[in-house]
Amino acid sequence: MSARTIGLLLLVGATLLTVTGCGVKDDKPASRLTQAERDTVLARSALPGASVVQRALDVNGVAAERATGLDSIGR
Repeated sequence: MSARTIGLLLLVGATLLTVTGCGVKDDKPASRLTQAERDTVLARSALPGASVVQRALDVNGVAAERATGLDSIGR
């Protein structure tokens, strides 16, 4: 084989690899739960660090309530 043929084969191979890597992914999520629902399940578990997740959710809830209260002041 000539150097030109080998170069052409390498180019075709690289193109095929690139095209196959660009396919449409139809991956379904591993869970139908929302992120908040997954966080709640984790917070209620016996896993190490679950209490920290629960505290973070509590702080997030308090901040959301405060923001809602501030939004309603101008009405």
